This record gives sequence, C-alpha cells and structure tokens, in this order.
Amino acid sequence: MERALPPQQSGRQPGHRHRQPKRRKAAVAVAGVLGLVAGGLAALAGSGPAVAAADAAQTGTGLGSNWYASAPYLMPEDNSPPDAAAVMDATGQKAFQLAFILDKGGCSPAWGGTSSIDTDTTMPAVIQAIRAKGGDVSVSVGGYGGTKLGQTCGTPEATAAGYQKVVTKYGLKAVDFDLEEPEYENAAAIRNEIGAARILQRDNPGLYVSITTAGTNAGTGWFGQQMLNEAKAQGFTPDNYSIMPFDGGFNGAAAQTDALVRFNRLLQTTFGWSEANAYAHEGVSLMNGRTDAAEYFRQADFQTVLDFALAHKLARYTYWSVNRDRQCPGTVDPGLSGSCSSVVQNDWDFTKFTVRFAGATPPTTPPTSPPPTSSSPGVCADPAWSAATTYTGGAKVSYSGHRYHAKWWTLNENPSASGQWGVWSDDGPC
Repeated sequence: MERALPPQQSGRQPGHRHRQPKRRKAAVAVAGVLGLVAGGLAALAGSGPAVAAADAAQTGTGLGSNWYASAPYLMPEDNSPPDAAAVMDATGQKAFQLAFILDKGGCSPAWGGTSSIDTDTTMPAVIQAIRAKGGDVSVSVGGYGGTKLGQTCGTPEATAAGYQKVVTKYGLKAVDFDLEEPEYENAAAIRNEIGAARILQRDNPGLYVSITTAGTNAGTGWFGQQMLNEAKAQGFTPDNYSIMPFDGGFNGAAAQTDALVRFNRLLQTTFGWSEANAYAHEGVSLMNGRTDAAEYFRQADFQTVLDFALAHKLARYTYWSVNRDRQCPGTVDPGLSGSCSSVVQNDWDFTKFTVRFAGATPPTTPPTSPPPTSSSPGVCADPAWSAATTYTGGAKVSYSGHRYHAKWWTLNENPSASGQWGVWSDDGPC
C-alpha cells in the first residue's frame, strides 16, 4: 500500500496497500519500541454488523472477532510508524493488522522479506505494547510485491507450515492473506496460499481468517475470480473475502459501493450463496487520502462506505493504513506518501471509522490544532457544527473559528475537510 519508501522486498508501497494492477511495496526502517500509555478504551456500543456474531465468539485475548474485522493495517517497521498505544487511546481501536510477512528465502517467513521472525525484536515489542493495553493484532501475509511463501514453499502443506510458525510465535488469533501481485497471477502460488489458509483454519480452531484481494469496477478481476474458484475447489470458506476498491479507476465512494455490490454478485454466483449470505462473507479494505493512482478518498467517502457496510451487514471494514492517518506537514498534499494522507484531516480521523464498524464509539478529543484567529475576536454567531445533526441545503454552522453553509443535505461530514467540491462552503472566519 505505501509508496514513498526505500526500495526493498517488502509487501507494500508508501502510499498504498492494495491496488488492482500494482499494489503495495514495503520498506524496512526499524521503528522504536511502542510506548505504553495508560487509559481506558471506549466501551462497546451500538450494534454494528460485526458485533453480534463476533462478540459471542470471544478469543483467548478477550477480544471479539468484530475487532479483527475492523483492524486497520499498520507497518511498525516502515513509513514513520505511529505509537500504536497512543492511537488506541485517541480512537478506541483495539486491534491492528500488522504487515507484511514475506519469504526471506527457502520458504522462511520474515517481516518484509528481510527480518526473520526468528530474530526480529521490533514486532514482539509492538505486539506486547498493544496487548498490554487490552488489544490484539492480526498478521497479514503477502501484500504487493516481494516473494510470497506460496511461490517458494512448493505445496500447500509446506506453505501452511511456514505460516504456522508465525501463528505460533505470536500467539495469533487472526491472520489475513493479502493475495496480490505477483502470486495473484500464479495459479500454483494461489493454490498453495489458499491451501495454506484452509490448513491453518483447520489446525487452529477459532482462528479468524480473512482473504484480501484486488478490487475493480466489476468487483474483482479475472485473477480474483480464479482465486475464488480455487477456494471453491478446495472447499475453503474464510471469515471473509475483502476487496480493495481503489487504484482501479475509482472516483469517490459511490464507485466503491457499486464495486461491493458487483463483488457480492460474484460471490453469489461462485458459491451459490444468497445475497445476504454473500454480504456476510464480504469485506472492504479502503485506502485513506491520496492513492497510488491519484484518487482521493476523504472522510465523507469513508462514512458513505461505512454506512453501506453497516446497512448490508458486511463482514469486514478496514483500510490502509494507520501510518497514513495524519495530515502531511507543510503542504497538505505533497503527493503520494506512506506516512501521511495528503488530505486535510485531524490525526486518526480514518481509524475512528473502523472503530465505529466494530460497534464502539471513539472518544471525543479536542482538535489537533487551535482554531484560526480572526481579526474580530469573539464568539461565532452561528451554531457549532455537530456530527450528530442532519443539515439541509442553506444551513449555517460554525467550526474551528470559521462560518460555513451547507450546499445540500449532509450528516457527519466535517466542514474543514469538505474542500472545494464538498458539501460545506467556507464563508470565512467568524
């Protein structure tokens, strides 16, 4: 997913994690041990689609699978990694999807294909810090680029044995198979990866298994369909199949939800599922801010897709990546970055959407920067904007020292993140 990184064998690129023709490459710049921050996490609330079944099946860590279904991707060894404990405190998120496991050579699992799980010290410290705060992690294998175990291990059994080392070492309750290039286009490699996922599921009762693959305007492409066919042939059903609807000619949330509808039909056709059963096995993995293909997905787009996911009871809602969930310093949009979103935002705005999908309420936090000053100091006369209020065209609000009016109906769309083409028009400082 992320792109602007130093070249190496890892699974993503600085800006992005899953894209249709070209997906993530990772680089390895080891980060320090995450700090432990005291504080409680937000209590579960509401009834998101993942909550009912998920909370009923508690894991050994005390987390319901709703948290693994909402875990955003995090690269603790790349792209200026944030302190996961601080993100947990600020958002209420309890789980993260750590990326990526690749082959170091000889069917040997390693972070980014370079840091062997046998000798790596960064990831254990990260995992310990997250678990110390009552959270947990899933580990993603694959990603864009690099060499995958399925390409080198020879058989599904050997591939599974390699991944089992990861599950055992970190005591995992969840894993994600991110099936992209180049194994995405290699039938033997996909057979090994799907077979390995099936074996892990069989040998680790209760293990949460997600399959993530490319999204297209048709739902997924030819290779994605071949992957589904392989899973059907092997009699394998994961907790969900998630597509990545970006970097494939997408324009806004409407194009993404349309892709999800089309992918649902592919699942129905392939497995003989009803529409509802297909949605119950379908997930979405988004990309925040600017994508590799210079698409832009802002907070309003994430909200629209979240509304769709909740309404259709999708099994998973996640995104790439927490490393990018902050505004770029200086120029808001410096181009593609692996460590910031290239859109206007407060820190961790996008992670709060995954928290809501899990069925929790993010804590209320003050703005990351003080409101701009005005030449006429005083209190704004218009009512303060509220995320819980529905506004119609012409409605006036104040936010962060500015006056805004709504161009059309809106709910929970931050005025400062609206931009030139958004729903809110900035009428200047109060």
